Amino acid sequence: MFQNIGLPGLLLIAVVVLVLFGRGKVSSLMGEVGKGITAFKKGVNDGNKEIENATDTTQDATRDVKRDVPGEAARDVTPPTTDRS
Repeated sequence: MFQNIGLPGLLLIAVVVLVLFGRGKVSSLMGEVGKGITAFKKGVNDGNKEIENATDTTQDATRDVKRDVPGEAARDVTPPTTDRS
């Protein structure tokens, strides 16, 4: 539908919007669009950082876990002492 608009069509649309809404409204609208794009990019970057931090802490937690080796616990335990008084 919009495949054949081209540059002249876009210029005509821009002129019509400028005439209908005025320069002040269009300028403020574009400022709000810019703020929205900036906020969106910041949100995406924050989400990526949060995902990276979550994966880093998960990897650190798996490195800290010691594997249970059969027989290791038995060697570390001292036998109970019996008091024969």
